[in-house]
Amino acid sequence: MDVSFLGGPRPQRGVGVVAPFDFALDRELWRWVPDEVSLHLTRTPYVPVEVSLDLARIVSEHETLGDAVRTLNAVAPEIIAYACTSGSFVGGVAGERAMCEAMTRAGEVPSVTTSGALLEALTELAVRRVALVTPYTVSVTRALEEYVAEAGVTVTGRAFMGLTRHIWKVPYRAVADMARQAAAENRPDALFISCTNLPTYDVIAQLEAELRIPVISANQVTMWAALRRLGTRAVGPYQALLDESARAWPGTLPKDRQEQEQEREQEREQQREGWT
Repeated sequence: MDVSFLGGPRPQRGVGVVAPFDFALDRELWRWVPDEVSLHLTRTPYVPVEVSLDLARIVSEHETLGDAVRTLNAVAPEIIAYACTSGSFVGGVAGERAMCEAMTRAGEVPSVTTSGALLEALTELAVRRVALVTPYTVSVTRALEEYVAEAGVTVTGRAFMGLTRHIWKVPYRAVADMARQAAAENRPDALFISCTNLPTYDVIAQLEAELRIPVISANQVTMWAALRRLGTRAVGPYQALLDESARAWPGTLPKDRQEQEQEREQEREQQREGWT
């Protein structure tokens, strides 16, 4: 049978992904990716260590990253993404930058990490105050808070589960409950759901509609930042990071407009006091 009329397959653009050995959400990453982009995943070597700061340091060692990137070189990706939040924030802002430099040297293509993409997304959304949701222990959660604070963003609230394994098995209901708990404190500008092994794809839009603030997640920001460097967009249900029109909710005003309205109300109040 002559199939020459099909003209395919279509050219594909590649994103190389380095993930920890216990990463289980390959399918979630693919859901963010448009049809013309392929993901090429590799994993760091197995180590018998539970989710902890020690594990975060092990899976982010520059030698380990270099080996993983060189494995991906065979399929010539245009960009490398390191898909692990804790592994990319455990060394602070400087450590994250050094990781990107190490991966870029090994692959000779641009590199991003989940935690670097987080800061990029917070800047994109003009977030100064953020609430955090994590499946981690208190020590790993505290390290994330320190990383965000180092970047100049205030943490207004947090909720964490204290898990050291099987994070990919957490149901959406538990993620949503933690999000409500974290966002209830001190009215953040946005909510970040950490850990690339925590399922979030189907809850982001619903949580944004309920909480009326941008909701971003580890896998979402990773794919968004990587694809943006390719000049294309991540795909997903209507949500603030991916769609500028989703950044304003009915009945709410942008921050500058809110401040203007507050000043006007104060002036009106002062005038009323002057009349009495």
